[in-house]
Amino acid sequence: MKPHGTEVHRALEAATGEAIGTAALADEYDIDLAVRAARKALDEGPWGRTTPTERAAVMRRFAAALTARASEASTLVSRENGMPIGLSEAFNGGAPAGLLEMYAAMVDGTDIESVRPAALGATIVRREPVGVVAAITPWNYPLALAMSKIAPALAMGCTVVLKPSPDTALDSYILADAADEAGLPAGVLNIVLAGRETGAALVSHPGVDKVAFTGSTAAGRIIGAECGRLIRRCTLELGGKSASIFLEDGDIDVFRAGLASSAFQNNSQTCATQARILAPRSRYDEVVDAVATYAAELVVGNPLDPAVTCGPMASERHLERVLGYIEAGRTSDARLVTGGGRPSSAGDRGWYVEPTVFADVDNKNVIAREEIFGPVIAVMPYDGEDDAIANDSNYGLAGSVWTADEDRGIEIARRVRTGTFGVNYYSTDLMAPFGGMKDSGIGREFGPEALENYTEYKSVYVSADRLPN
Repeated sequence: MKPHGTEVHRALEAATGEAIGTAALADEYDIDLAVRAARKALDEGPWGRTTPTERAAVMRRFAAALTARASEASTLVSRENGMPIGLSEAFNGGAPAGLLEMYAAMVDGTDIESVRPAALGATIVRREPVGVVAAITPWNYPLALAMSKIAPALAMGCTVVLKPSPDTALDSYILADAADEAGLPAGVLNIVLAGRETGAALVSHPGVDKVAFTGSTAAGRIIGAECGRLIRRCTLELGGKSASIFLEDGDIDVFRAGLASSAFQNNSQTCATQARILAPRSRYDEVVDAVATYAAELVVGNPLDPAVTCGPMASERHLERVLGYIEAGRTSDARLVTGGGRPSSAGDRGWYVEPTVFADVDNKNVIAREEIFGPVIAVMPYDGEDDAIANDSNYGLAGSVWTADEDRGIEIARRVRTGTFGVNYYSTDLMAPFGGMKDSGIGREFGPEALENYTEYKSVYVSADRLPN
């Protein structure tokens, strides 16, 4: 439907800076309409009375509709945010439908009630939907991250108001079209494109029961504080400044091959980017050379070209942010090894930055402490294993260790305070919980554990006659 708001977002292509479309932005009136529609679908409409099997059938139709649009969605997201097309095909083409199928399978045929013996009779334990969910998602993996919230919420019988980032506004129309084709009842999934100020109205709306947010730690603090004030459930998947720990017995070739996913995935516009690389002094120069060589060999260019391994930044504003951090590194005691500016081949078109590596970085330096969200890597020496895993970071989202001894690597993984950790590779597993500790957030997404985010438990005390024979 046409929004009440009059503001329009002009979408620009990351590779060229040229306009590729416009999107109407919602205002607070639109937010209110969306939440009311979600509440009606839950409390009065058919969705609140569906069985898990009925919901699973709708979700599978939704998945099929998205699969039919996978190529279109992948290409559009790459144009919007600069994601290399192969990666976009996986995360914006395949993953959304895969998540719907996965959660449909988890709940299909399950019972929402179980009966337990109790001291005075029996207790019926019910699993009920948490209610109306406000899902707020960023621009870096827009469709995958939206579905990481939508799919488990729908599976548990919740209704959703999704607020995507305006920076990837256009792909949300594909999501809406697929939902409509799949026959989701009115009000079950509502999409409102809006900026931060209007998004704040969604977080504090009295009709919302839970907020699921992925984004910056700064925004997460504000959302978490508001949810605390309102006694409202929330999950917060926030920023990171994760570390790769290279041990003395590590295989440099394995480590180098792993940089694609551990350090440079999606042009390093990834919350799990391991932008701090810790190397023992005995092999420090070897690690610095490996990282610098890898970064210099990345193919920077239009993300729609399958040969390109590093696309542009998502927006001009974000490019300036990344360049600001590079300048901070230049003016510090750190040593610039490769990169450090805009590639000459880019000219004036697009928001490209050279993959950049700094060595000899002090852990107190801003480029070692703050999330840059771009291809700027800090390599630091360490003197002993305990020094390397001292957890000297405010964040705790991801990490990895590189060693010839997997048992040793697993022991290090157990000691590092972080939500995900790789031994000799790093790759997110959609069947396992994902999330962070410390400033990296609260709660977990993905895997069967994500269903708990959208579940309320109710205990009904009854007679022992209800117990199964």
